[in-house]
Amino acid sequence: MAASAIEWIPRREPFGDAKRRSVITVVYDESIRHSLFRNSTQLTDSTTSEAAQESDSVVQFRSGMSLAILGTFLFALKSIFIKLAFAEGVGATFLLTLRMSLALPFYVLVFWKLRSRSDEQPISRSDVVRSLGLGFLGYYLASYLDLSGLELISAQLERLTLFTYPAMVALLAWMFLGETIDRRIIASIVLCYLGVLLMYGQEKTLTDGSDVRQGVALVIGAALSYSLYILFAKPTMQRIGSREFTSMAMIGSTFFIGVHFVITEPVQSLVQAKPIVYVYGLLLAFVCTVLPSFMINEAIVRIGATRTTVIGSIGPVLTMGLAIAVLGEPTSIQHIAGMAIAIVGVSLVAKK
Repeated sequence: MAASAIEWIPRREPFGDAKRRSVITVVYDESIRHSLFRNSTQLTDSTTSEAAQESDSVVQFRSGMSLAILGTFLFALKSIFIKLAFAEGVGATFLLTLRMSLALPFYVLVFWKLRSRSDEQPISRSDVVRSLGLGFLGYYLASYLDLSGLELISAQLERLTLFTYPAMVALLAWMFLGETIDRRIIASIVLCYLGVLLMYGQEKTLTDGSDVRQGVALVIGAALSYSLYILFAKPTMQRIGSREFTSMAMIGSTFFIGVHFVITEPVQSLVQAKPIVYVYGLLLAFVCTVLPSFMINEAIVRIGATRTTVIGSIGPVLTMGLAIAVLGEPTSIQHIAGMAIAIVGVSLVAKK
């Protein structure tokens, strides 16, 4: 007689012992069957779990890529809406004040919600001062210089010049923080500004050369101001949190541009512009600032900073296409070549 798990050959023995051995064998068989079933179930569950994780990973990657592309596109629209607003007769100070004023309630609400949580630690006075000071550099001064430069040069040249700030950050980190600078970073800096010079030289032949020089100088100043902000903001962000820091920096920068506006412009002019200007201001505040900033940050979480930076490299190309199609700006082979050279330069400094 054969058992399903082991072979049992009966022999002469008392009836009680034979019965007990038979019961043991049956129990042993059942134990093996249950063990095999349990192992099979665990293997199936493990395979299903791995498949689910792989599926989630694919979804996360695709959504991250979509967020990075859409965020880059919305950022690229900024220069276009600013140029359209300028065409309606407003200046850089008015437009920046309008943009920051419309975005202010959002950042106040975010900061209030974050600080109302019971587990939040108090922010030191020194961190508040640093956040406001860095907001002056990164969101007031950089934005004002950028918009002032954009009044004088094309959206294509402005976007490309501002796009070189990663190379500037690497150079400043070497100068102030003692970080190493290698041949790759040097090549990146050379290529970035070679591309800007190529486009600048061509644009001088299409417009007033003095305006182009002044406009490029203002945008380079904006890139420098923003680079200093990037360089020195990280320690404060790590202490108080990125969202708290960003909210305070934006609130502080709104105060600075408000003071600037009151000193340089009649206050009543803020409500005397054409209705379309307020539409452009609303689009700049949310569509080109708030929404893409969250999209890009979420993309970094989902697909990493390197992939997000590479996708961001198409930003100047998008701005170029939109400037030609929407604004009717002239372009040339030199514009395209300058754009391509600068993008290669930025991609070098973006690599690990």
